[in-house]
Amino acid sequence: MPVAPDGSTYEITGPADAPCVVLIHGLGLNRACWQWTGPALADGYRVLSYDLYGHGESAVPPETPSLSLFSRQLQGLLDHCGIADAVIVGFSLGGMIARRFAQDCPDRARALVILHSPHQRSAEAQAAILARVEQARDQGPQSTVEAALERWFTEGFRAANPAMMDTVRGWVTANRKEVYHRIYRVLAEGIDEITAPVPPLTCPALVITGDEDYGNGPEMTRAIAAEIAGAQALILPGLRHMALAEDPDAVNTPLRRFLDSLPKGATG
Repeated sequence: MPVAPDGSTYEITGPADAPCVVLIHGLGLNRACWQWTGPALADGYRVLSYDLYGHGESAVPPETPSLSLFSRQLQGLLDHCGIADAVIVGFSLGGMIARRFAQDCPDRARALVILHSPHQRSAEAQAAILARVEQARDQGPQSTVEAALERWFTEGFRAANPAMMDTVRGWVTANRKEVYHRIYRVLAEGIDEITAPVPPLTCPALVITGDEDYGNGPEMTRAIAAEIAGAQALILPGLRHMALAEDPDAVNTPLRRFLDSLPKGATG
């Protein structure tokens, strides 16, 4: 698997002259979480997926984790791959990084797709996520993963798909205890710097969540979309946080429709 000079492990597939789509995974996961999405993009797009610092096979963060650090990681990876601009698809923490990148490099973000990502939380919800950060710091990622699986997948799907639960559980528990909680804090505390940015984001955008994604729910998705002129908000019925794995078609169909609606042109 190729590795960029900064230690970022990545995969790139598809024609070099096709429009590029970058896939950014969420906290505790890795680029393998896009295995349900990639096939829907294979025909017509160049797809770049990678492991965030401190995840999967990538290097640990070279400094205190922040959205700005992860934005610079993406900038460096695009430079390394010779990609001028791309559609940025971000899931959860990845959706926060996508927004930070679009603020930092507006000429390189052709469009945004923001999946199950947070906006401003209530005081109660903020206290709950900060408590999970402290739990992860003291006890490691295995202490938070079972509750996460309940938030991420519907009850019936969890019961019917134990192998997938084992896979996702394995991804999360493979994270290093000393690193994981530091990146978790970015998810908890990075919201302010991407809320109502000045200047506002202006690229085409699609914002999606599930109506049972209680931590990143419909009201957050609508609030994110309201801050980006012309953005579309889509609420998926009966799905929780990891809809991209539980019901890939529910995410892939509108994702592909959105991508196909964008002006064509190579991005490499």
